[in-house]
Amino acid sequence: MYIEQGYKGDLGLWKYLIIPGCFIGLMIVNYIAILYSPVSVEDTMAQMVKALGSNVVLIIVLAPLAAGLFMVLGWTKLVHSQSITSLTTSRKRIDWKRVFFAFGIWGLVTVVLTFVSIYFSPEDFKFNFKLIPFLSLAVIGLLLIPLQTSFEEYLFRGYMMQGLGIFAKNRWFPLLVTSVLFGLMHLGNPEVEKLGYGIMVYYIGTGFFLGIITLMDEGLELALGFHAANNLFGALLVTADWQAFSVESLYRDVSQPVLGWDVLVPIFVVFPILLIIFSKKYGWTNWKDKLAGKVLSKEEFLATQKEKIV
Repeated sequence: MYIEQGYKGDLGLWKYLIIPGCFIGLMIVNYIAILYSPVSVEDTMAQMVKALGSNVVLIIVLAPLAAGLFMVLGWTKLVHSQSITSLTTSRKRIDWKRVFFAFGIWGLVTVVLTFVSIYFSPEDFKFNFKLIPFLSLAVIGLLLIPLQTSFEEYLFRGYMMQGLGIFAKNRWFPLLVTSVLFGLMHLGNPEVEKLGYGIMVYYIGTGFFLGIITLMDEGLELALGFHAANNLFGALLVTADWQAFSVESLYRDVSQPVLGWDVLVPIFVVFPILLIIFSKKYGWTNWKDKLAGKVLSKEEFLATQKEKIV
């Protein structure tokens, strides 16, 4: 009963509109600015990297999102009077083993897929290892990327999932809306400009995957671990001049950017396999009800909580 955890705080439509509304508004303004800018996103990023260095630019990109995490958590605690634990999970306490399991398994998959790509297409990659810049990247990444990804998870799969679910009284609507909005949030990324709107299949598909594991597992832990591993290992292993994280990674992708199998395989092959692994490990059942069933009313939810206590 993850969505119903929102009943443990003070409800109110206006309270749920402000944080998501401000963030979505900023994304819209940013996207419009990109559309009408005479300079491409790739060129803008290249100029910033040249002037400031890739690691400084990475801090500039990540810092506002990292700060956003504390805004969402603070708003939940102070305005909704809801505990961070109930925003995170339906369990009595946050299950960090789940976070680290998802982080580890997706980190391993990312490493394997990356080196498979390098093995079969060595001409597309240039070894880019430079000790000091790489160590600096690693420190920055370890400090800021988990905060950035946690912000996105707490905003979309946490705060918005609970709020939309409670007001819609079902599970499919918040899953659909948060997944699509999560994908649309990436419209301003340079990858979209370079690869075209087809890349949105990956972003929206990833949003659905993260939403599914959140609802099936009744908590954010798996999504938090997966998302952190996805961005951290991605930044450390391979970069390209046209990517959002153009940094001092181990390898640099020097191939001509095209929308290929690497976008579709995770969505239609790897993610379903991960769902099977997670479902077997954590005993997921009743998929239809958990993904598309109704959300209990506050009275029904409180009644179930009393039964557990008894």
